[in-house]
Amino acid sequence: MSANKLIKGSLSTIILKLLEDKEEMYGYEITQKVKEITDGEFKITEGALYPSLHKLEADGLLTTKTRKVGNRTRKYYSLTKEGTAEVTSRVSDMEAFITNLNRILNLGTA
Repeated sequence: MSANKLIKGSLSTIILKLLEDKEEMYGYEITQKVKEITDGEFKITEGALYPSLHKLEADGLLTTKTRKVGNRTRKYYSLTKEGTAEVTSRVSDMEAFITNLNRILNLGTA
């Protein structure tokens, strides 16, 4: 199973964490930052990214601004107050999940 299939359930947490660290980003910038951080191991497609961004926005965790950059209009995403609180919770949940997953994966090696 590829990393891209495994990342699907973690995508909203990844987006929230990136926005916590950078304050605001546009969609393509998010995909490129993930690729850069993971040395190309994780690739987020637009087909996965934008539904997650729209859901996070609908849930009140993100807000958007549009800006004209050259002859293009970009939609920038940033965390709401609720989104900022949610990042801490989701990262904590993810860390606990990873700890438990490691315990399971290392059953025969201890």
